[in-house]
Amino acid sequence: MKITCAKNDLLSALRFTSKAISPKPQTPLLGALYLHADGDTAEVHGNNNETGLIAKLPAEVSEHGSIAITARYFQEVITKLPGDEVNIDYDFQKRVAHITSAQADFRLLSMDPNAYPTVKHFDGNLSFVAKDTELREVIKKTVFACANDPNRPLFTGVSVQVRKDHVVWAATNSHRLSVNTLHLAEPTTSINMIVPGRFLLDVYHNLNSEVPIDVKVTCSYNSMSFEFENVFMTTRLLEGAFPDFNRVIPADFATKVHMDTAEFRSAVDRVALIARSTEYNIILLDFENDKVLISSVNKEVGQANEEVAARIDGPNISIAFNSQYIVDALKNIDSKTITFCMNQPLTAARIIEDGADDFVYVVTPVRTAR
Repeated sequence: MKITCAKNDLLSALRFTSKAISPKPQTPLLGALYLHADGDTAEVHGNNNETGLIAKLPAEVSEHGSIAITARYFQEVITKLPGDEVNIDYDFQKRVAHITSAQADFRLLSMDPNAYPTVKHFDGNLSFVAKDTELREVIKKTVFACANDPNRPLFTGVSVQVRKDHVVWAATNSHRLSVNTLHLAEPTTSINMIVPGRFLLDVYHNLNSEVPIDVKVTCSYNSMSFEFENVFMTTRLLEGAFPDFNRVIPADFATKVHMDTAEFRSAVDRVALIARSTEYNIILLDFENDKVLISSVNKEVGQANEEVAARIDGPNISIAFNSQYIVDALKNIDSKTITFCMNQPLTAARIIEDGADDFVYVVTPVRTAR
């Protein structure tokens, strides 16, 4: 293989694909990045047998071929090169990659590229196309509710249910539930999947185009992929049956409280400074007289109280929550106003993003001594 390419293009591709490299790879090959060049394109692969990433870049290809170099050394060398262009000349017999840029000259040992587990595109059981802005929205409003406990792997993922003309995304840690719906322009068939939350978060961070773009999503019973611009991202799905989350969404509420989103979020965030020092981050919400009193007490730290104006429809209620579960939801709500819906102090409550019917957020209260 013999190619010339822009240093910044190659470096961006290496940084992106190296996210699939585990800190302690199972084999030396899984600690390497794979570079393949053909025609006028080079592509870099990173793979850990669960997540696979491909990044394409333009290149002048004098001789097509492939190399596989330990990710850390490959990226560090390219980062430090002094020139704007990089030349890579690979001797397959000696397994040595000759890398030059301006006055710099490196020779890096390569592993057998033919043995590398390259990232594969797959046809899947179904595929659909969505705008990156829409995918960012549904991921943002669900993935934050995933569990972080590796002992409950099922809850570290997002349930993705494709239903002909829409896709329902849902995440829960068993104390809170966040659901959002993506509507499709073209109908497709149906499938149920559980997608690792960490992978979807990576997808979210890479959907950063300045103008709306189309993203092709391909689904199978064991894999899911996203393809856009010069990027391909795929992951193995989590195994198991996601709980029927529709059963925990209350149909009706006795008390509905209408508030300004920014005012309520800021007040909860301030009071939560005291709550964060307690075991369950507890804040108490007292809804009465067209206001909500937000409070938290910690015998070792102190206490905090703040009032926010509200319009209350229904009986007054006092109810306690893990403050982080409230703050997380409010950070992901875009509307100027919200409706906080409740029944009893120990039954599930719902936060409604006014004007956004596709978003559902349900949170379980906390029992207090009061």
